[in-house]
Amino acid sequence: MLTSADLNPKGPISLAERQLLFDAFFIMMIVIVPVFVMAALFTWRYRGTNRKARYDPGFVYYWPVEILVWGAPAAIIVWLGFHLWDGTHKLDPYDPIDKSVEPLEVQVVAQDWKWLFIYPEQSIAVVNELVFPTGKPLSLKITSDTVMNSFVIPALGGQIYAMAGMQTKLHLLADENGEYWGRNVQYSGYGFADQQFHAISVSDEDFENWVQKAKDAGKMLDKEGYEALAKPSSKLPVTYYSSVTPGLFDSIIYKYTKGNAHGYAMQCTTPELAQASQASGGETGSRAE
Repeated sequence: MLTSADLNPKGPISLAERQLLFDAFFIMMIVIVPVFVMAALFTWRYRGTNRKARYDPGFVYYWPVEILVWGAPAAIIVWLGFHLWDGTHKLDPYDPIDKSVEPLEVQVVAQDWKWLFIYPEQSIAVVNELVFPTGKPLSLKITSDTVMNSFVIPALGGQIYAMAGMQTKLHLLADENGEYWGRNVQYSGYGFADQQFHAISVSDEDFENWVQKAKDAGKMLDKEGYEALAKPSSKLPVTYYSSVTPGLFDSIIYKYTKGNAHGYAMQCTTPELAQASQASGGETGSRAE
């Protein structure tokens, strides 16, 4: 039984990625297997005790062998290129999984050394725990409030970078209820090894109960609360916030975009903040050190 999360997918994206891996592996075996077989045969045939093996020191060129040696690998590379190009573009992380289904939107912020998940529709936020309904597409908008991070949930899909002042996107879906491991795979300093989180897919009813649990926490994530949370810390327990200041995610990106307000306005998730960004010309933002 396959135990690695990469080889035991729990969603359509990770399943398609695994199939691409297997396809590439077996295509390359067309060259690799004959090479190992011929290496063994040549070693046996031309062993020191075999006096019947032909010895021809003047043999320097034979065009059928040249075609085989250079042509087969070239053909494999071309075949892999066409195969993986098409498959990779079909798995564009920015493309929705099912355009006919409204996804659950979650805003993800990488911090030192923890993950903040903001649910704008539910107006809650959670540290180091990502919960979502099974079978419902998950739309993640990702940024960083520190150095570059790399977000990944191996059982559900591939990694994507989180960068300060920028927003990347990732669409995932879980086929079955379960708890999956997620983490940062881009070295980011002292607490890097502990920057992990739980991704939990649950039923619709359990998701609503979980949202209510967060709302009952009675803890608000406002500007002051966020500044305290953003300070470097590791092994932070799961923390729930019952409400979130509107536009918090955009403001995190905006403070890194001084001098490029127009570019940031194109990324804003709220029209109000986009207008404020353009009107200020980026002067109200400041780059974190």
